[in-house]
Amino acid sequence: MSAMSLSSDEKTAPEALAGPAPRHRTVGVRVGSVMVGGGAPVVVQSMTNTDTADVDATVAQVAALARAGSEIVRITVDRDEAAAAVPKIRERLDRLGVTVPLVGDFHYIGHQLLADHPACAEALDKYRINPGNVGFKDKKDRQFSAIVEMAIKHGKAVRIGANWGSLDQELLTHLMNENAASASPRDMRWVTREAMIQSALLSAARAEEIGLRRDRIILSAKVSAVQDLIAVYQELALRSDYAIHLGLTEAGMGSKGIVASSAAIGILLQQGIGDTIRYSLTPEPGGDRTVEVKTAQELLQTMGFRTFVPLVAACPGCGRTTSSVFQELARDIQNWISSSMPEWRRQYPGVEGLNVAVMGCIVNGPGESKHAHIGISLPGTGEQPAAPVFIDGRKAMTLRGPTLAQDFQKIVLDYIEKNYGHPGRDAAE
Repeated sequence: MSAMSLSSDEKTAPEALAGPAPRHRTVGVRVGSVMVGGGAPVVVQSMTNTDTADVDATVAQVAALARAGSEIVRITVDRDEAAAAVPKIRERLDRLGVTVPLVGDFHYIGHQLLADHPACAEALDKYRINPGNVGFKDKKDRQFSAIVEMAIKHGKAVRIGANWGSLDQELLTHLMNENAASASPRDMRWVTREAMIQSALLSAARAEEIGLRRDRIILSAKVSAVQDLIAVYQELALRSDYAIHLGLTEAGMGSKGIVASSAAIGILLQQGIGDTIRYSLTPEPGGDRTVEVKTAQELLQTMGFRTFVPLVAACPGCGRTTSSVFQELARDIQNWISSSMPEWRRQYPGVEGLNVAVMGCIVNGPGESKHAHIGISLPGTGEQPAAPVFIDGRKAMTLRGPTLAQDFQKIVLDYIEKNYGHPGRDAAE
């Protein structure tokens, strides 16, 4: 068979598809010490599920989320007791050395809580307002204005977050009537999406009229269906340059929530849309809240936008890998790296860019290991009981025997100390 020649268009097509689209240009917003938008790296944030009035529980969870890598943490401020607890939470966190910015999540009576608890208004770094439930009829503009004015007074950022579970009913009714009278009416899904977009944009415009600067405004428009979320944010990005918060609301539990959120957020990030992300995952009863932080980090790192922890590439296993040794080693290395990262971040700057490969047989093992900074190719079924180790693309040694896992872990740590340790650190110590 003769070789087929490619046209110039066909040759350049893969290059045109490589990599994400340029970032959508947005106005940068400072939230505490963190910059959102304006070309800053995509920020990971999360939210507590404790009763904010319980200071001990909320401080513990905020600290855990921050240690896991959440760069902004949102807390519920729903009543007087919660508002009164906020400055105490901030003070306790500061004493622990946890400086993560706090966002107050306000619904229905946020204007009153901020007015009655000025220490809460000052302690928070951002206020979250949902335009669908900030107030109704004649109270709506007055109560929205009160929160915005409080943000201006205290120099705080505001997220205007529309949500299709609590849409502005007046706006939705107006758009439905307008659509019904149109010569070419759209379907209800389109009307709902348009209501979401307009709710966010009209509220942002009103906030600016009141005096809130553009560099204090972040927008979100959350839905729980992947295709709707993508469509809403694409349109929102086309119509404005406000900083954008991405998230699939009520994503769900376990793999369903992770897959749905990753699909929606990943597509938008690939298109250059999004300045901060949150995975709204439902934890298992008594489950670990930090999973949503780690999942968001994994998405950003897998897509090449940021690096948080060393990557461990591992063989999925097949009929050639009947031994569980490579699975156990991959698990142990992954867990060891994860538990070591809080200290490694301080001690070994840049270590998050490390790539480790743990492979299970000779088919792809040596090749994959050569692509990593450090890789090991364990023997498959019927292969010699030896495991070659590759460092920076070259075979460095072969490991054998019952201490193979410990030996490989020591090699990884030696590599980290050599390549990421502070020059002269040992001498200084």
